[in-house]
Amino acid sequence: MQLFPAIDLRGGRCVRLYQGSYDAETVYNDDPVSQAQQFADAGASWLHVVDLDAARSGEQVNLPVIAAIAGAVDVPVQTSGGVRSLEAAAALADVGAARVVIGTAAVENPELVEQVAARQPVAVGLDARGRDVATHGWEQGGGGDLLELAARFESSGAEAVVATEISRDGTLAGPDIDGLATVLAATGLAVIASGGVASLDDLTALTSIGDTHRRLSGVIVGRALYEGCFTVEQAVETLRS
Repeated sequence: MQLFPAIDLRGGRCVRLYQGSYDAETVYNDDPVSQAQQFADAGASWLHVVDLDAARSGEQVNLPVIAAIAGAVDVPVQTSGGVRSLEAAAALADVGAARVVIGTAAVENPELVEQVAARQPVAVGLDARGRDVATHGWEQGGGGDLLELAARFESSGAEAVVATEISRDGTLAGPDIDGLATVLAATGLAVIASGGVASLDDLTALTSIGDTHRRLSGVIVGRALYEGCFTVEQAVETLRS
């Protein structure tokens, strides 16, 4: 199971939101490139970079920052936020993104996932409150049923589903173990968990979801790393054991 340290960009800075609210922002680093280098140097095998501005507006305002991050580290960078066209996905690939995550556009235009997957690696981002998928930077609900969408994209060419429980994101309240288990059972795609991780025990619990034939493929961790709940090195070791 792989660790994806999260770098959420807003206005060129590294921030975290609370339950997806743009009004509840904490700035953790004014230099996201330096932060990315720290995560990579500590042993992370992937980075998860989110353009929060683009997720809300569709405009890729943080593209130069993403380019700088991808150019500064030797690990693959997975990027999300505002990927709503072939051109937006291609722009991220052009600046070094190893995989793009399509959220809002995947829900509203599922064919886009297939089109992007034919050209570059892609994952589907399903951000939900319970089973109600939200779109447009988590500001709009009613996007569909989480499990139905996870199953639908199984034949899309996507490499993975990134499943985020919005009510737990940035809260340090622990991941939604039961919910993630249902997503894993609903799709044959690799499932990357996101939201709520607060401790090494949480990571251990995530590794126990599924069975010997199929488990979660990764976990995105943000606030717990920034606030020193554990280190990247400790997380990698826990997920490996």
